Amino acid sequence: MTANLPSYHRHRFPAEIISYCVWLYNCFSLSYRDIEKMMLYRGICVTYEAIRYWCRKFSMTFANQIRRRRPSLGSKWHLDEMRVKIKGEVLWLWRAVDEDGNLLDILMQKSRNKAAAKKFLKKLLKKQGFAPRVIVTDKLKSYAAAKKEILPSLEHRQHKGLNNRAENSHQLTRLREKKMRRFKSISQAQQFLAASELIYQHTQPKRHRLPAFITKHVMVERMRSWQKMTGIGVSI
Repeated sequence: MTANLPSYHRHRFPAEIISYCVWLYNCFSLSYRDIEKMMLYRGICVTYEAIRYWCRKFSMTFANQIRRRRPSLGSKWHLDEMRVKIKGEVLWLWRAVDEDGNLLDILMQKSRNKAAAKKFLKKLLKKQGFAPRVIVTDKLKSYAAAKKEILPSLEHRQHKGLNNRAENSHQLTRLREKKMRRFKSISQAQQFLAASELIYQHTQPKRHRLPAFITKHVMVERMRSWQKMTGIGVSI
């Protein structure tokens, strides 16, 4: 695993500060300037441009570490798409989560027709490496048409009420979109969301399912694993 750890070579600030700023940006609805002020309050003078550079450079690296170490995901996939507007152009963010709400993958596309659904399903199958037991979607016909060609024997449930798991997962994206005053490009949105959601889910256990004392224990363990993944040798 050492070979996969991020390299902080030639960075003026230590790994603890860099990983902390990246964690803040991806886990909370903060701007780069907000984090700059928070660091200044702690006596650390770092510019928001440096924080932006760190987030762009390391967020996906950290997210890939989380993806490698995640336990096996569920076999029930919830698929949904949400409308996103970038520079006046209407785009569609396709998202898939498992039955526990864990992010499987996202894909930003210009349409939500059969071809777009096929592309997203193929990307999902390639990245996960296995076919699901069942997929749950809303009543968009593109899903059924794409599934019929790619996985004709797969069970497919189409009902808006059954797909709340995927629809609720869009809420964090809406909050970040508002804070960032809309996404600037397709590639920027794709890269940011793919990394940010994995980091957020890793450090934010599902507290509504756990007693308070177990939640605290889980959060401590998650932060320890975060330190290992980001190459920090600090113990909690």
